Amino acid sequence: MDSEKIDQLTAYTAIFSMAIVPIWIGAHLSLNQKGMESMSSEDAMKFPFIGSGVLFGLYILFKMFSKEYVNMLLTGYFLLFGILAVSATLTPIFAPLFSKNQKPWKWSWKPFWKSKDPYEIEFGKADIVSLIAASAIGAWYVYTKHWISNNILGLSFSIQGVAMLSLGSYKVGCILLGGLFFYDIFWVFGTDVMVTVAKSFDAPVKLLFPKHLFAETLEYSMLGLGDIVIPGIFIALLLRFDIHRSNNKKAISKLYFYVCYFSYFLGLLTTIGVMHFFRAAQPALLYLVPACLGSSMLLALVRGEVGALVAYTEENKDTKPKTG
Repeated sequence: MDSEKIDQLTAYTAIFSMAIVPIWIGAHLSLNQKGMESMSSEDAMKFPFIGSGVLFGLYILFKMFSKEYVNMLLTGYFLLFGILAVSATLTPIFAPLFSKNQKPWKWSWKPFWKSKDPYEIEFGKADIVSLIAASAIGAWYVYTKHWISNNILGLSFSIQGVAMLSLGSYKVGCILLGGLFFYDIFWVFGTDVMVTVAKSFDAPVKLLFPKHLFAETLEYSMLGLGDIVIPGIFIALLLRFDIHRSNNKKAISKLYFYVCYFSYFLGLLTTIGVMHFFRAAQPALLYLVPACLGSSMLLALVRGEVGALVAYTEENKDTKPKTG
């Protein structure tokens, strides 16, 4: 195998690994999240149209104005949330280094437009250390735009997105993924909008890995965070469905999670294979949505659990079940 093929295989393997790991971590973190906001069926139906409006708006901005100034504004916006995402991801890692007995500090803020119920934040030493580390990574990204700093921000975005976002029900998940299936196909195959925005958008909203690691001028393989987070929140929903159908039994079966997770694995592998063969950008959701929806529904048919799966909802649940 020549060096070029080795470089390509390395790049694809890295992108592939960076896609599946955040879903696994985020899905399991979602089991302990409290007060998650659930998406309604109306929101799911509107999402592809809102996304289309935002995408086309960005396309127009990049066509009309200097990419440098547009990216400066977008980078500042996404960098703020990226730092918060990195901090939230690092806090559990730093937490064991500090005493559990220490009471967290509290900070409250009551803006002039809010008559009651001020904003309150609790934080401890681990949160402060995590925020400092996250800010350092953010500064590294701003000053160098290095692909590793970009990926740290992007991976943290993905983990926290999968962990904190809830589809609310299996039906809503089907509506959302179905709509985004056609959204992705139209904007990639029907126009140059998606590809143009992806190449122009210089903010930590995609994962990157050099096609040739030691080349003087680096060219990158990339994967948008939406192709991780959108299927990821669906896979996380199935994990919570697995816990729900186990009825607090000691032996928890994660069958739906594993089947859908493996199907995502195959769908992403297909995406990368087709992209490599045709040497052209591919709408990843064209392959990922049928893999996730098809595998979960087929498993439910085989097990005679279609009714239970379709009826599953997380509305009015403040706390997700925990695993042992």
